[in-house]
Amino acid sequence: MIEQQIRTWDVLDELILATLKEMPRENYVAKEFQQLAFSDTEIPIGHEQTMLQPKQEARIVQSLALHKSDKVLHVGTGSGYVTALLAKLAATVHTIDVYPEFIEQAQLLHNRDKLHNVTYEIGNGLLGSLEKAPFDVIIFSGSVKKEPLGLREQLAINGRLFFVEGERPMMVAKIIKRTNEMQYETTNLFDCVIPSLKYDVAPSCFVF
Repeated sequence: MIEQQIRTWDVLDELILATLKEMPRENYVAKEFQQLAFSDTEIPIGHEQTMLQPKQEARIVQSLALHKSDKVLHVGTGSGYVTALLAKLAATVHTIDVYPEFIEQAQLLHNRDKLHNVTYEIGNGLLGSLEKAPFDVIIFSGSVKKEPLGLREQLAINGRLFFVEGERPMMVAKIIKRTNEMQYETTNLFDCVIPSLKYDVAPSCFVF
C-alpha cells in the first residue's frame, strides 16, 4: 500500500510513512471488508459513511505538518483511523462525530491501541469546540461546501485549519493558517473528492 499508493501521491515524509506502518489500518475495518483494507477505495463504515482512501488519509495528515506539541481538533471521527494517526503525531486530539456509534467504536479501538491522548464528543463538528479552543490544528475528515464560520477564530497563532471545500466533481483541499490575532493565510493544496461531512443542526451535546 505504501509503495504503490501512498508514495505515488507525493506522501514522502518518513515520519508519516512510519506512522502508517505502526497503525494497522485493517484493525479499523469491519471484518466483512478486511480484504479491502489496503485497496484504493472508500470502505463502508455504516450510516452511509465511508473511510477515506488510504492515499487521501496519508496526504491529508502530511499536509498538517504536525508537531508533537500540537493540540488537535478532529471533526468527523468515522472509523477512528485518522484520529489514531493524529494521536500518534500530536500531543492531544479532541474528536467529534454526530454518530454515537462511531465515537463508541473509536474509543474501544483507541484504548486497545493504548492511545490515551484522545477525548471524544458527540455533536455538531461544524461548530468546533469553543470550550477547548484554541487549537494548533483543526482538521475535517469530510468535505464541506464552504469554510465553516467561526472555525478559524478557534485557532492558536500559527494554527492551521484543514478542510476540503466544494461539491462533486470539483473539490479542493485547503489550509488556513492564523498568522496573528487578525490575519490569516489561505493555501490551496491539491484537488480531491471526498465524501461530505455529516452533521446535525443541533449544538454539540455530549463530551467524554
